[in-house]
Amino acid sequence: MQNFLKINDNDNVVVALKAIPAGEKISVSTGGGSLEIAALEEIPAGHKMAVCDIPEGGEVIKYGYRIGNTKEAVKAGAWIHTHNIRTALGDLLEYSYEPVFAGKEEEAPAEGETFMGFVRPDGKVGVRNEIWVIPTVGCVNNVAEAIATQAAMWIITQGKRLENVGSVIAFPHPYGCSQMGDDQEYTRKILADLINHPNAAGVLVLGLGCENSNIDVLKPYIGDYDENRVKFLVAQDCEDEVWDGIDLIKELAEYAASFRREPVSVSKLIIGMKCGGSDGLSGITANPLVGRFSDRLISRGGTTILTEVPEMFGAETILMNRCANEELFHQTVDLINDFKNYFKSHNQTIYENPSPGNKKGGISTLEDKSLGCTQKSGSAPVKGVLQYGETVRTNGLNLLSAPGNDLVASTALAAAGAQIVLFTTGRGTPFASPVPTVKISTNTGLAGRKRNWIDFNAGVLVEDKNMEEEAKRLFDYVVEVASGRYVRSEVAGYHDMAIFKQGVTL
Repeated sequence: MQNFLKINDNDNVVVALKAIPAGEKISVSTGGGSLEIAALEEIPAGHKMAVCDIPEGGEVIKYGYRIGNTKEAVKAGAWIHTHNIRTALGDLLEYSYEPVFAGKEEEAPAEGETFMGFVRPDGKVGVRNEIWVIPTVGCVNNVAEAIATQAAMWIITQGKRLENVGSVIAFPHPYGCSQMGDDQEYTRKILADLINHPNAAGVLVLGLGCENSNIDVLKPYIGDYDENRVKFLVAQDCEDEVWDGIDLIKELAEYAASFRREPVSVSKLIIGMKCGGSDGLSGITANPLVGRFSDRLISRGGTTILTEVPEMFGAETILMNRCANEELFHQTVDLINDFKNYFKSHNQTIYENPSPGNKKGGISTLEDKSLGCTQKSGSAPVKGVLQYGETVRTNGLNLLSAPGNDLVASTALAAAGAQIVLFTTGRGTPFASPVPTVKISTNTGLAGRKRNWIDFNAGVLVEDKNMEEEAKRLFDYVVEVASGRYVRSEVAGYHDMAIFKQGVTL
């Protein structure tokens, strides 16, 4: 195994795949042959080493793009990190549409490529047949969880009769009241999106009765619904809300039992893409692997969704110029600038990123992180741009407005219609989203150390595995998950959700 990687021919840094001791020499290819460079200090795994002298203020190039400017003159062989590089990004920028499609869309008809899904009466397809308890307000969170726990035990006692009914899951949250403006709207939209999600065969909407986002207020956001699939309960109107809730879950379970898995074209898959706890290998292994997966699914008529807008800063023009038309370009400009203005309105630094864990893993600037993050988008054209709380309307690659926070962004992906979320990580995390959340490690060490968290190891890509073969293996694995295979967080019983909050709480 090579101990370093030069990602792009134009880069003036290499990435250490394992620690390079001080004094060790590496041979770096150049346009005219190769150059031998000695490490001036130890270069930690995942971190960057200069392969030529870079003057003070000079550009540091990785992935073929600038990831920042040096704070001081840097010698060939020096470690490049936060101590000697700073972001080169500014605040609001002017953009022009210069359409360039990084890759030609493959066309591979999905006939014959199927997964075993649950087809709903409205034509949507779920990959799970669960029953969800959705509280309208945080005041009834404990009631929701009590209903879910006791109803799940009752379903188990029914044996084979309800064997294809999945978990009963409560999704507690602290909102639904004492909110103003956009925050209240966000709560209502996200709750309605989850109520309408096809992974839920049945939904109990649990209200308190006096909250701002009470059931009567929420119903217009939900729209038309099947009374067999969605039940409502107002706790203040009940003598015993837990038992009444369990009775309603029993009705929902009977309805859910009527669904069976059946072959469905992979073109019906909608997959969210997110990264968190990144390291220096994220943009080399797991993120580009997910990008290949995205291209493969899109070529078969499927849909992927990329989010975490603040981690597009510094790489946004790559996405803008892949927009399928000028209207989408302008929507993407708004997507970026609206988030920058959000930061500015709260007097926060736009580029206050990466996190301490990211830095420890070798990421030095937001450009460094963003150029790695956007690798998940593959090379397909952008076909849709979604505001927070909107659901997918267009097949292909979609961009979704949401922050970088893992729980908030992953919930937003599920609310947008994703049946599964692919989550790449170099540091590891046990969390889940409302839908199956596939954890993809960037390095083999993490995959071996946290087997109870990690579902798929992309670290093998810097060892002896081929990208195309691993992309096919990941595609096949996702089809298995869509067909019922549990991911690690599901085995552990983890299901999380979080709603974006940016305003005043009364």
